[in-house]
Amino acid sequence: MISSQDFNELKNKILKHFWGYDHFRDTQEQIIDSVIQRKDTLVLLPTGAGKSLCYQLPALLQQGTCLVISPLLALMKDQVNQLKFRGIEAEYLSSELDEFDAEVIYNRCKDGLTKLLYISPERLTNRQFVQNIEEIPLSFIAVDEAHCISEWGQDFRPSYQNIKDFRKNNPEIPCLALTATATPKVLDEIKNKLELKNPNVFQKSFRRDNIKIFIEEISDKYQKVFNILKYAKESGIIYVRTRKEAELLTEYLHRNKIQYVDYYHAGLTAKEKHERQNFWNNSDQNVLISTNAFGMGIDKDNVRFVIHFSPSQSIENYYQEIGRAGRDGKKSFAFLLWNQQEISNFDQILKNQIPNKAEFLKIISYLYSKFQIAEYELPEKVFQLNTTGIQNFTKLSAAKIKNVLNFLHTQEIIYYNNSKSLSSVELLINHSEIDQLPSKDAYFIELLLRSLSGITSHKVMFSEQNLSSKVGVSTHLIKERLKEMQQKNYLEYIDGASASIKFLKPRDERANSGIYWKLFEHIQKNKIQKWEEMKFFVEDTKYCKKKLILSYFGEKNTKNCGQCTVCEKNKQSIFGKNISEEIIRVLSRKPSTIEEISVQLQFQSKENILEHLIYLLDAGKVKMLNFKTYALT
Repeated sequence: MISSQDFNELKNKILKHFWGYDHFRDTQEQIIDSVIQRKDTLVLLPTGAGKSLCYQLPALLQQGTCLVISPLLALMKDQVNQLKFRGIEAEYLSSELDEFDAEVIYNRCKDGLTKLLYISPERLTNRQFVQNIEEIPLSFIAVDEAHCISEWGQDFRPSYQNIKDFRKNNPEIPCLALTATATPKVLDEIKNKLELKNPNVFQKSFRRDNIKIFIEEISDKYQKVFNILKYAKESGIIYVRTRKEAELLTEYLHRNKIQYVDYYHAGLTAKEKHERQNFWNNSDQNVLISTNAFGMGIDKDNVRFVIHFSPSQSIENYYQEIGRAGRDGKKSFAFLLWNQQEISNFDQILKNQIPNKAEFLKIISYLYSKFQIAEYELPEKVFQLNTTGIQNFTKLSAAKIKNVLNFLHTQEIIYYNNSKSLSSVELLINHSEIDQLPSKDAYFIELLLRSLSGITSHKVMFSEQNLSSKVGVSTHLIKERLKEMQQKNYLEYIDGASASIKFLKPRDERANSGIYWKLFEHIQKNKIQKWEEMKFFVEDTKYCKKKLILSYFGEKNTKNCGQCTVCEKNKQSIFGKNISEEIIRVLSRKPSTIEEISVQLQFQSKENILEHLIYLLDAGKVKMLNFKTYALT
C-alpha cells in the first residue's frame, strides 16, 4: 500500500506534469484528498480559484472514469479540448453526436482509457446512456455549476434533479459538487437536493482585494473605452450585450488606431473562435470584445481588466465575469459603464422578450406543425430552421421566439444550433441504386462519394468551401445541388451556416401546457428578480460595492474595500497630500483631459481630480488650453 508521503509526492508530480504548477492553490489539495477518501464533498470557490482541477486531478489518481455533469455544451467542449491538449483522456457526450461516435466513446470508457466523461444532466435519463453506464466503472461523480439545481439560482435546470435518482441507483459512488456563485440559500438547496451524505464543505471567501471595482454613469461609452485602452495596454475582456455591439466597438477602436482588439461571439465559426481565443490566451496585450459566450472555463492568469459595456443580467453573472481578471493575484480593474436611458431600455427589453402562455404554446405548436410531428412522435432527423418563418406565422418578436427556443434547448426538449458550424451529409440510398438515377444526379452523388468518405454509413461533417476547391464547383452551386438531392430523398443535408433543430423528446401537448409552461414562467420571474438586484447594485451610491457583493453571497459584517467608486468618493483625497503632485507629473508628459488624468491615476474619481485642478489653476501652476484640456503653465 502506498504511504501518505509517496501519495503526496505522486499528487505533486501529476500537478507538475499535466498542469505545470509547483504548488496547489488555497484549499485545492484538501478538496482532492476529500474526493480520494471517497467522501461527499461540497465546494464553493469564486471564479479563478481553480475548481476544475479539484475533480480533474483525482480522476487521474483513481481507477475508472469520473462522470462530470455540466450544464453547457460549449463548456464541456472547452474543458475536453483543454484536457486533451494536456495529454489527458477525456470525452463528452451530446445530442449532436451520432450513435457511431457515442459508441466509440462508451467503449473507450469501458476499456478504462477515458478518465473523464462529460455529460449534461438530461443524459442521465437517456436509455442508451443508462444501459452503457452499467458497464463503466465510475470513480466518482463531479457536479459542475451545482447552483443549477436550485430554483433560486440564476441558471435553474430541473434536469439537475435527475442526479439524485442516478445516485440512488449507484449509492457507493461519491459525489463532488462545485459552484462559483451560490448564496447561503442556494448552498443549502444543493446539499439537500443532491442528498450529500455528511459532506466535507469547502468555502472560500468571495473577497478579491486585488480587483478594484469602478461603476460609472456615462453617456459616451465609446470614448471611455478608448481612454482606458489608450493607457491600459494589457490583456483584458470587454463584455457587451449583443454580437452587433461587439463588432461595432471593435470597428470604432480599429478606426482610432487601437489595433490589439478583436471580437468574439456565437456567430463565429468554431475555427474562428478557436483562433481568436488561442491568440488572446497567449498574448500579454490582446483584448477580446465579447458577448457572455466567452469566458467559461478559460484559464488565463494575466487578465488585467474586465470592462462591462453594459450591466450584467445578475450579480452572480457580473461577479463571475469580473473574476476572470487578476487570477495571478496582481492588481486588476473591473469597470462597469451604464446610463439611466439604457437601464430603462433593458427593463423594456426584458418585458418584451417574455411571451405569455398562449404565445409560448403558439411557438412550440408551430415547430411541430412545420415539421409534421404528431403527438408522442419523435423524429430522428435534423431539420433546417428558419426563424423568420416562425415570426411570419406567429406575428411575435424575434426576442420572444429566441427566448422560447433557448428554453427548449436548455431543457433538452430540442437541440437548437444557431452558431456557424461544419455542415453534415449522409447518403440515404444504397450504392446499387445510384445507377438507376438520372445521369446528372448520379454524377453528383459519385462526386460526393469520391470526395467525402463514410457518407454511405453515417453522418459526415464537411465544409462546402473545401469541397468546392476539391471539385472545382462554386460553393453556392454545391449548396443548391445538395438541397435538390435532399428534396428527392437521396441524402440528408444540414447547412452549417443556418440554424438547425433536432427534437430530443416526443411531442407531448399536456407537458408543454403544464410542467414546461410552469417551469418557463418560474425561470422568467427569477430572471426579472435577478435583474432588479443588479439594478440596485449599479445605481446605489451609498454602499461599498465589494461589501454589497459579499453581503449578497452571505458574507456579513465585512469591511469597506476602500478602493471602489463609492469608497473613493468618500475619501478626503486620493493619494493623501500628494494628489496635486501626481496631476503635475501626468501633465509634465503632455496636456491631458480630466478623463485622461483619471485613467493615468489608476482610474480615480473625476470629482476629486477636478477639485485639485481648481486648486492648481488658482495657484497658477496649471492652465486650460481649451474647455477640457489642461497643461502646465
